[in-house]
Amino acid sequence: MAPVLDITALRSLLAVADRGGFHRAAEALALSQSAVSQHVRRLEKALGRPVVERAGRGTRFTADGARLLEQARRIVAVHDEAVRVLLGDEEDAVVIGSTEHAADRILPLLTAAVREARPRCRVRFRIDRSARLVEAVDRGAVDLAVYVTEAAGTEGTPVGGLPLSWYAAPDWTPPAAPAPLPLVAIEDPCAIRRRALNVLAEGDVPTTVVCDAGYLAGVLDAARAGLGAALLASLGEAPDGLSERHDLPPAPAIRMSAHARRGADPAMVAGAVGAMRALLAQDFEGRTERPAHASQGAVR
Repeated sequence: MAPVLDITALRSLLAVADRGGFHRAAEALALSQSAVSQHVRRLEKALGRPVVERAGRGTRFTADGARLLEQARRIVAVHDEAVRVLLGDEEDAVVIGSTEHAADRILPLLTAAVREARPRCRVRFRIDRSARLVEAVDRGAVDLAVYVTEAAGTEGTPVGGLPLSWYAAPDWTPPAAPAPLPLVAIEDPCAIRRRALNVLAEGDVPTTVVCDAGYLAGVLDAARAGLGAALLASLGEAPDGLSERHDLPPAPAIRMSAHARRGADPAMVAGAVGAMRALLAQDFEGRTERPAHASQGAVR
């Protein structure tokens, strides 16, 4: 009998990637950390190879783990859409979509906004690239999505600017000039990757991309390993194992939008949009106007 990839275990794997570790994944799933670890081991047993490995005090995805992560997103998304269609539970379930960037701050906020408008509904989640989220909303698989505007090519309803900051491992030191600055980023197409390259070019900082990652989890792993600097969303605390850098040209916020499926509850949509605008205004008021070359003491 062929190996079976358990849906529950795949959800735990996605939570580990999206929340940045086993502890945060367990909190998000309301499980013990040992239960999440068991789920990941179950997947490793099915595949016959490791999907995570030790990296200092934390863990990172192996190459096989990164491939599994990509397939897990597809499997879980198709599974959840099939459940909605086949079991006819669209009326009491709401599917929220978000990019990976700052998902740990965005999803709880949207969940609260949805439940305020529809207290008895069940909330499900989809984390994906911006263009895919917009497509999922348009075909009715996602009720409401928040995404990076320029990454999707669809304006949607503006909700504000997502603040961006540079991060690297605490003991990372940029190479001396004229060596280029090593950058880790999500592979193209990625709006934040483009923003990073443009900001560094405008600041006359020679740059080379030393690591391409399919998802944010890979960028975090590479940065923690000391491969280079990464431009990341800066809502809330710094990602585990990384420190904010102030010696690189500052990056302006990147625009975010909300997009709701046709026929979605207007009160729910209004509440979610209002909550997102309040979050982004609170954490980033005024920073969007700061020019990219304004950093003092930037490298180079």
